[in-house]
Amino acid sequence: MRKAASGLFTWAAEAGRDYVTASPCVNLPKLDPEHPRTRVLSEDEIKTFWQGLDRNDLPYDRRTRLALKFELVTMLRSRELLGAHRDELFDLDGEHPRFDVPLKRVKKRRVIQQPLSDLAVEIIKEALASDGQQFAFESPMYKGQPIHRKAMADALRGTKHETNKDKTKTAGLCELLGLKPFTPHDLRRTAATLAGDLGFDDAWIAKCLDHAASKKAEQIVPTVTGKVYNHSKRMKEKRAVLDGVAAELRRIVGGRTSRKDANIGLHVAA
Repeated sequence: MRKAASGLFTWAAEAGRDYVTASPCVNLPKLDPEHPRTRVLSEDEIKTFWQGLDRNDLPYDRRTRLALKFELVTMLRSRELLGAHRDELFDLDGEHPRFDVPLKRVKKRRVIQQPLSDLAVEIIKEALASDGQQFAFESPMYKGQPIHRKAMADALRGTKHETNKDKTKTAGLCELLGLKPFTPHDLRRTAATLAGDLGFDDAWIAKCLDHAASKKAEQIVPTVTGKVYNHSKRMKEKRAVLDGVAAELRRIVGGRTSRKDANIGLHVAA
């Protein structure tokens, strides 16, 4: 907020505008450094959370719960995945399923091509309940529209009374399942941690998270090379990570792991 205010007053005080004579934000002391969030769900918490999302007695609609699963499986941001449209999903029944997130929903303003694991495809197919449904995570209240961008966070923490913000109106999933509070973004961190524990390279994990390449970890290549010639390699690496995470999640929640998935995990660990 302070950075935004400082930018506004600096712009207003520039020569030619003269909305203010001087910025009141000049010479402010430095802010304390932000403490990075470190919340990562344990294996027991993942199992409780995943199995709890399948309960029929929870007060939140099924597609919101599927969206939470999808974030853990794909490492995508909430904003990126909630608007998933049928036209953005490709080859769901083929060997290379993927989800293309348009730049308007991406933090870095670039198209994301995210490979989909078999577990992610299962979630998407369940969410797309009918042939006429255009958005995978469609709002239960507004047909033809995706669920609200805050729906996942509200489902985890619960909703508040309009008149008494300290009183919970509807208990959140964390409270209902007996879990220490966490946010949708913590699911991304949890998936990335699982990938790291499986032995995947940090640079590969960063690509799945759509984080900028580190100059130390990766050689910075020309734009054309990065967008075109390196595309195949990037997709292959991302698919390996996400397939490995899906196999690990199946193991954690007690599902059956196919021989193919198990081989992926063993190969990476070796």
